[in-house]
Amino acid sequence: MLKAYKYRIYPNREQQLYLAKTFGSVRFIYNRMLADKINHYKETETMLKNTPAPYKKKFDWLKEVDSLALANAQLNLDKAYKNFFRDPKAGFPKYKSKKTNNNSYTTNNQKGTISAQDGFLRIPKLKSKIRIKLHRPFTGRIKSCTLSKTPSLEQ
Repeated sequence: MLKAYKYRIYPNREQQLYLAKTFGSVRFIYNRMLADKINHYKETETMLKNTPAPYKKKFDWLKEVDSLALANAQLNLDKAYKNFFRDPKAGFPKYKSKKTNNNSYTTNNQKGTISAQDGFLRIPKLKSKIRIKLHRPFTGRIKSCTLSKTPSLEQ
């Protein structure tokens, strides 16, 4: 059985910067891949199967963030496309806005890259641990972690 837990984190300035970069990179890769899919379909009438890897060669700053977060953005886009072609009422995938984006990304746990213990959260690509309010203990394995920034919590 899968369970979801929601905890509040207290990142310092360096961690806030990393999270902001990751939120922006995930939004960028989603929008860029959507634009490329649209352009490719207009030109060739076939679907484009793309991954974040070629974009990392073009944009070096994408290497600074977690690759699994970018891969999950690709999976989200593919899922949106499949939903649209399965049922057009679902609507065509939309671009993610910089202003009205809910700023979140999901990363997967690979061999303990995500852990929460002793009031700290460890996530991939981030050297330091983020302070977390573990108000409820959890049991089992962590499969994935979604970090989100809500407007009410901005400083």
